[in-house]
Amino acid sequence: MYAAPPPPYNGGMDHYPDTRQDGAHPFARLDPLTVLDALDSVGLHGDGRLLALNSYENRVYRAGCEDGPPVVVKFYRPQRWSDAAILEEHGFVAELAAAEVPVVPALALDGRTLHAFGGFRFAVFPSRGGRAPELSDPQVLEWIGRFIGRIHAVGAARPFVERPALDIDTFGRAPRDWLLGHGFIPSELAAAYTSVLDQALDGVARCFARAGAVPVLRLHGDCHAGNVLWTPDGPHFVDFDDSRTGPAVQDLWMLLSGERQEMVRQLGDVLAGYEDFCEFDPRQLHLVEALRTLRLIHYSAWLAMRWDDPAFPAAFPWFNTQRYWQDRILELREQVALMDEPPLWPA
Repeated sequence: MYAAPPPPYNGGMDHYPDTRQDGAHPFARLDPLTVLDALDSVGLHGDGRLLALNSYENRVYRAGCEDGPPVVVKFYRPQRWSDAAILEEHGFVAELAAAEVPVVPALALDGRTLHAFGGFRFAVFPSRGGRAPELSDPQVLEWIGRFIGRIHAVGAARPFVERPALDIDTFGRAPRDWLLGHGFIPSELAAAYTSVLDQALDGVARCFARAGAVPVLRLHGDCHAGNVLWTPDGPHFVDFDDSRTGPAVQDLWMLLSGERQEMVRQLGDVLAGYEDFCEFDPRQLHLVEALRTLRLIHYSAWLAMRWDDPAFPAAFPWFNTQRYWQDRILELREQVALMDEPPLWPA
């Protein structure tokens, strides 16, 4: 059985700071009045209706407005992205919207998409609804594949300058070093975890070597089913917060799950749509399990780095227990074996 991706986490790391030791987390200051005052500062007058949306990396609210439709306001996690990196994401999404790709770009208010209030940076978006896509439907997968192909056709036009790459260093070695350097692994499991982590990273390196010099481009970066919203008109893509440079298959593999043959079928459906708009280099299929392995390593470090945020212990009470790290050791052992299997080839 092949595991599905880890749960959606809206996360990423562009650097690895020390955990905070100086009191309350910055988001503790972000109360409803601050949210409404931030909206007032850009000329939007909230009517008091606020709904917190599912995001842990940032804080995101749906806000009713007195003089117009509701909006979504997103407050960025302090000290994660630079202003330039956030604006680069906004620019990429605006490019996609101009190319008629169904995305949700930040609103330009007073000529700007990134704003500041009360020590927070924030952006405002139109409110767009939708449901989870039916990934068991081949037509749905092909439809999603067509739009990912269009995203990548735009993404290949120019590189990111401010946003980092997704590679073995940023998603593998750096999170490994942070975890081992901050005492999160129980002492009695540290040797086993370190050993299997090193084996896993060696396996990732072999996968990248087998794939060779595959092209990289601007990606969505976190293209799981939770970031694809379905409407009667088809899919639209949200939350480019983790957008970065990487191989195209990064935006495809998280749509696959189940037994190997099932994933082969799903991949064939996705690529049937994708290749209408963008050529796919099949050498990238050597990277599917490597990228899954990097995401698993990165996910543990992401949880550990955010553990000072009160939202995280409440939402992830199972993290950092003895059982959690035992399960990660078994999980990585499975990935070591999977990375030495032949790649997925569509029928």
